[in-house]
Amino acid sequence: MQKRATEEADLLETLSFIAPLPAPLQNRVNEEVVTESFSRKHLLLRPGETARRLYFIRNGFLRAYFIDENGKECTTWFMGKGDLMISVYSFFTQKPAHEYIEVLQDCKLQSISWQQLNAYYADFPQGNLLGRIVIQKYYIMSEERAIFLRTQTPNLRYEKLHEQHPDIEQQTSQNNIASYLGISRETLSRIRRKKMQMCHKTQNRQDSSPVFN
Repeated sequence: MQKRATEEADLLETLSFIAPLPAPLQNRVNEEVVTESFSRKHLLLRPGETARRLYFIRNGFLRAYFIDENGKECTTWFMGKGDLMISVYSFFTQKPAHEYIEVLQDCKLQSISWQQLNAYYADFPQGNLLGRIVIQKYYIMSEERAIFLRTQTPNLRYEKLHEQHPDIEQQTSQNNIASYLGISRETLSRIRRKKMQMCHKTQNRQDSSPVFN
């Protein structure tokens, strides 16, 4: 059953979709998970800091980005309700990050620490399975994004982003969207304008269609 938009995502329910969790592991997560609220523009991570916590988004919208050699922001991830948000390299290696993690909309997050996650690996076979699946998921997502940027046209990139995040226009700025798509703000404006014109033409054709009783 699909959840209503006002409902918050549930950490244990999401993890259980990835791999079935035994009751003792669920109880441990419930006891140790930290729930916090953060306001828009808050930075959960900065370059040079080490990612110590794995975040689950109960509600809200976040992005990861880095600053290139020209001082330009390059958005690498958008994550919303029900997603796990981490700096993959920094969290799993426990080395300093190269990116920022920014809150784009007021959010409620649940998190566990790197130490807690590794204790789950040691104490529960299902914890190991869960960790492996999460790492595989983010590796695949990273590969897909790299291929996506190299092989797809800007128009197709924009369409794909809207499939993944239908409310993206209300959730973040056009500059952030353009940087994620690897295009200029001007190119994004042309794509959006063309899409709106096509929508208007489609709507006009529908409105002018004869109605038969």
